[in-house]
Amino acid sequence: MLTPLPSACPPAPLCAPLALVAHDAGAANHLLAWYDAGLLGPAHRVRPCLAGPALALWGGRGPVLELAQALDGACAVLSGTGWASSLEHEARRAARARGLPSVAVLDHWTNYPQRFARGAEPVLPDALWVSDAHARALAEASFPGVPVAELPNLYLQQQADRIGAPPVAGAGAPARVLYVLEPLRDSWGALPQPGELLALDFFAEHLALLGLQGAALRLRPHPSDPPGKYDAWLLRHAALGATLDSSASLAEALAWADTVAGCQTYAMVVALAAGRRVVSSVPPWAPPCVLPHPAILHLSALLPHAAPPRALST
Repeated sequence: MLTPLPSACPPAPLCAPLALVAHDAGAANHLLAWYDAGLLGPAHRVRPCLAGPALALWGGRGPVLELAQALDGACAVLSGTGWASSLEHEARRAARARGLPSVAVLDHWTNYPQRFARGAEPVLPDALWVSDAHARALAEASFPGVPVAELPNLYLQQQADRIGAPPVAGAGAPARVLYVLEPLRDSWGALPQPGELLALDFFAEHLALLGLQGAALRLRPHPSDPPGKYDAWLLRHAALGATLDSSASLAEALAWADTVAGCQTYAMVVALAAGRRVVSSVPPWAPPCVLPHPAILHLSALLPHAAPPRALST
């Protein structure tokens, strides 16, 4: 479990009114934790423009605005750095055009430069916020000259507290495995099939290596996954008895599990903070898992000579 975080304020508080722009869940989780803790200033001085998973996370905190409305009257912009839309990119571009300072939140450890480009047009913020030392080092190396500040990871602390200790199974009870999914946008040259499905196949084929044969297995789709994405996979692997996770929140889903597997999603970091056994299913023919946490078990290390699959599963 995490140790309690000290109270903190942003290292360079942004002026208000502040336009808060987010789409993907990763950065939105951090932004909303800081918002709720008052680290972004008074709530009534924040002008939220949210869409997609970020809008769902916003819940009933208050009304949201269109981008132009959020920017009108704002004196700074704070945005996420997601992939699933151009909303945050457009916010940074509009901030530059209006002469507004902008800060962007990096929520993971992958593809930092690509997060700020759409096509051939990179738009960097004036400063970057991260939530751990690994991300800070990577951001400073990726963007020389752009100030990088590390804020307390309130979201991770909150999640770990909500999840609680791992469940205690009775004698002979099967392990409880939650597989947290994410869109990988790469099949590593193996097959014309999404990498997330290849990794899921790799994990399912080697459950015995992890001592997880006969485990109760739940799949938790990523917030950006379309409905039904994994239905065909579940049918092909019916013998596993796997089901889709229907928990209302990630914390609830993780509370059920004693083992959590996935490729390199942030949900695995949350699981680690909550004391779960965490396994990366990135196959050995793919680039290594980018999560820098030494406690993660890498399934690929158990099969260093595994070859990529030759044909699509049917």
